[in-house]
Amino acid sequence: MIKVKVSPLLLLLLSLPVFFSGCNSKNKGQSDKASGQKAITVDAVVIQSRELENKILSTGSLIANEEVELRSEVPGRIVAINFEEGSHVNKGNLLVKIDDRELQAQLKKLQVEEKQAKDDLYRKEKLLELKAVSQEEYDKSFNTLGITQAQIDLIKTQISKTEIYAPFSGQIGLRQVSPGGFVSSATLVTRLQQLDPVKVDFAIPEKYREKIRKGTMIKFRVEGIDSSFTGRIYAIDPKIDPSTRNLSMRALCSNTRGLLVPGAFVKVELVLDDLKEAIVIPSEAIIPQLNGEKVFLCMEGKAKSRIILTGIRTEREVQVIEGLSKGDTVIITGLLQLREDMPLKIRSSR
Repeated sequence: MIKVKVSPLLLLLLSLPVFFSGCNSKNKGQSDKASGQKAITVDAVVIQSRELENKILSTGSLIANEEVELRSEVPGRIVAINFEEGSHVNKGNLLVKIDDRELQAQLKKLQVEEKQAKDDLYRKEKLLELKAVSQEEYDKSFNTLGITQAQIDLIKTQISKTEIYAPFSGQIGLRQVSPGGFVSSATLVTRLQQLDPVKVDFAIPEKYREKIRKGTMIKFRVEGIDSSFTGRIYAIDPKIDPSTRNLSMRALCSNTRGLLVPGAFVKVELVLDDLKEAIVIPSEAIIPQLNGEKVFLCMEGKAKSRIILTGIRTEREVQVIEGLSKGDTVIITGLLQLREDMPLKIRSSR
């Protein structure tokens, strides 16, 4: 048998065509697999700019424009009540009269003493001109008259305190006393409230304090009333509440129909900014990342990711400040399956 010796170099050269043929077959298989990738069916939204209100929601309470607890300044027995519960009274109306007979008797006594003091002073004045009395006696009569007149003023002031007048026009509440009852300064007679306009007390987080000014309009709703109401902020507390970090403020609202009642719970809506052309997308289209947020767009039938910068957020939508333009098609479903350049099939768009 004849043995043929084959060199290692010759064996390497003979095996090269087989190796390259295998590599070409593998690459061709991978290329075919990629080109045959199945498209994912998704929903999308075509971006259009629109008006957007940057608003915050808060809660508050209604209070009367003016409210006072009516009490007697002097103790005594009630002799007259000149109002009906729940009625409207005008400023200056006499509401309650306290017995002042003792004070009136003291007043009459002092008025008699005043007349006597005036007569005595007149006589002393004539005698002083004739040098019949000393200056000291004249001054004593003059001071006596002054003291008597001061006592009369004091009694008149005490008598005026036995009458309770309406300090402003408004609605009388329920009375807590009856005719003949004894009252003191601690006894509540009734309450008086001015109900048109009414005030709205509410608070907002401190981060919005630079956006609120006196004159800013608010919108609010009251439980049990279908319609909404508007008011205007007229006062802002200069101090932030350290326990809640909220800024308290107060608005004024007309109540000509009498629908708003002090003490009612209200839901306040406050518009901070009104953007005329804002780009807004559904919140479910946004994918959070470590370095920000992104969305997937449909471009030429394929998925393309885009980093975005967001702004105002509502319950269902988010404003996009940077990264998107009008006419872009944003994918809102199937986000977990999407990869860059993955083929897409749009099921529905709006």
